[in-house]
Amino acid sequence: MSEASPRFVWLVAGEESGDQLGAKLMRALKARLGEGNVRFRGVGGHAMAGEGLSLLFPLSDIAVMGLVHVLKRLPLILRRAYAAVAAIVAERPDALVIIDAPDFTHAVAKRVRKRLPQLPIIDYVSPTVWAWRPGRARRMRPYVDHILAIKPFEPEALRRLDGPACTYIGHPLVERMADLRPGAGERRPLDEDPVELLVLPGSRRSEIARLMEPFGAALGRAIPQLGRPVSLTLPAVSHLAAEIEAATQAWPIRPRIVLGEAEKYAAFRKAHAALAASGTVTLELAIAGVPMVMAYKVSWVEEQIGRLINVPSFVLANLVLGENVVPEFVQGDCTAEKLAAALLPLLRDTPERRRQLAALARMESVMEAGDDAPSDRAARIVCEVIEQKRRATGAATA
Repeated sequence: MSEASPRFVWLVAGEESGDQLGAKLMRALKARLGEGNVRFRGVGGHAMAGEGLSLLFPLSDIAVMGLVHVLKRLPLILRRAYAAVAAIVAERPDALVIIDAPDFTHAVAKRVRKRLPQLPIIDYVSPTVWAWRPGRARRMRPYVDHILAIKPFEPEALRRLDGPACTYIGHPLVERMADLRPGAGERRPLDEDPVELLVLPGSRRSEIARLMEPFGAALGRAIPQLGRPVSLTLPAVSHLAAEIEAATQAWPIRPRIVLGEAEKYAAFRKAHAALAASGTVTLELAIAGVPMVMAYKVSWVEEQIGRLINVPSFVLANLVLGENVVPEFVQGDCTAEKLAAALLPLLRDTPERRRQLAALARMESVMEAGDDAPSDRAARIVCEVIEQKRRATGAATA
């Protein structure tokens, strides 16, 4: 292929969040190389297809969650994995970018590397080798050339575990800081009524089923003790809104349920405190400067798997900050009594609230990775890895 030929990039995403990352990466690659100088093929969803991805098969074929659902779909998932490998080998792109969902994407990458050893392979979003199965880091080296990390502590973790080269490009939420940070007058002083409290029980049906009852009971304990008016807001995903509405019927104070990302972030900018499920939402709250209590309950099987996880905290905000400043209550500790006791000090001007606010104020600087957007940095590294591989291949055959 001549230097003037368009770049050909294969991408494989395994779930909806990866589809969003992939679409932004494709947009950044087009901006960097020129709209007509790069073409895309692979596995993705609506967002990646909208940026010009020629789909081998739709993301919905493989984007399933939960052990039971995976087992039911396993024959199709395996067929799709082998189909992706065969297509990549036949089409010989300039690079393969695998995006998150390591159980699927890494299975594809390992098989492609055996058959196309010189093909650059970039992994967008590191597997959580820093939490469990640390041996995966070293096992990735033979088939991953570079990892694009979205958590600032991951490059050091990969280096320590003898994993592939890794660069922190910035978390996607860095691009949403303007949406999350309150503007002038959006967040009233804490001593003005009412206190704005967020409740975030999660975006999955299993989370809602396990957390709505203890969350409601905790509010029933904490709010009367506060002795002040409280405005309760619950951002919900639309497909679970009816279930959430029904579950709040028994709560001592009914929340205002809001739908959509714009309404959710507007509520973040107003909030004084939050009671939240585990997940990326803790990073969103931290960037917004909202003190929080984190709670989580999982199934028995997930609990046994969780015992293998080796991390100082299950709160992403704590891991990024390197400080267990957000209190967390998991499984048996997720009780109304404990949640209320941890939440109440955050609704007042207390040392607990001030300590969290001081730590959360560091979040932007900790997550900063430069002036460029994360997707722009990702595109630059993809291009650099392609050129490095081409030079290395040329030198080897000279």
